[in-house]
Amino acid sequence: MKKFTLSIACCLFCFVAAHAQNDWMKTSRDEAAKKFKKDANDTIPKLWRKGLNLNVNINQGSLSNWAAGGDNFSFSLGSNVFAWAYYKKGRHSWDNVADLAYGYINTTSLGGRKSDDRIDLTTKYGYEIGKYWYLSGLVNLRTQFTDGFLYPADTTPQLASRFFAPGYVLLSPGFDYKPAPSFSLFMSPITARFVFVMDDFLSKQGAYGVEPGKRMKYEMGAYVSANYVKTFAKNMTYKGRLDLFSDYRHNPQNIDVFFTNALELKVNKWISALLTVDMIYDDDVKVFENKETGILGPRLQVKQVIGVGFAAKF
Repeated sequence: MKKFTLSIACCLFCFVAAHAQNDWMKTSRDEAAKKFKKDANDTIPKLWRKGLNLNVNINQGSLSNWAAGGDNFSFSLGSNVFAWAYYKKGRHSWDNVADLAYGYINTTSLGGRKSDDRIDLTTKYGYEIGKYWYLSGLVNLRTQFTDGFLYPADTTPQLASRFFAPGYVLLSPGFDYKPAPSFSLFMSPITARFVFVMDDFLSKQGAYGVEPGKRMKYEMGAYVSANYVKTFAKNMTYKGRLDLFSDYRHNPQNIDVFFTNALELKVNKWISALLTVDMIYDDDVKVFENKETGILGPRLQVKQVIGVGFAAKF
């Protein structure tokens, strides 16, 4: 009985001692926390923000003994890739964007042809010189993946474009205004633009303003680029870009316009709808005929694509 009583007493003593030690350790930690403050430099800031949006839309249809008429078979594929890598450290920033698209359609009456084709690569370095203002340098490349054709109703298809025919390269020092992560306005009073037509057939025709027989045209002018990316209500994202260029050496009053818009509507994690609208006006592209006068000249070019399909974000 004495041994049992002694054991109980020892257990109670150990329990009380352990409880007291826990209280002492907690008090010690609280007091130490008051003496030491967290240094913001202890956490290494994230220098890169990277991501990729992928959209793939596939549509297929077929008809058999369909009294209302139509193509017996149709198939279309549309794909868009938007990738970015943004770097920020101190006063230095470096933005890199790749905007790629390709679409293809095949029907029994029209055959196969592409419906979308774009390669657009931009890299921009900036050094902060004031609140929201950066002294920057920008390089942009625009071209396409495969051959493009015009399809007149009464003739065979005519070759209109190829990879790097045309190809546009911009080298532009200037100032970048970035008041928010979703918006930037780049302005340059002196920009070099190179227009390439790396195809003998198109070069001989003087396509895209390049002198017949030449493969490259050099322009010097002013350049403005506004970019806006915004997500609304968590399932709707708009991406827009407006580029304006004026060639000092040739008709500076005729401003070249490149305006691209994309609106993505997320249905769920893997399904989304994508609407894109592109508009181009280039005074040197004079392949459009006025039916009233018969004179060739530039026109506002508009491309609109709607697709619903697979979507993924990384």
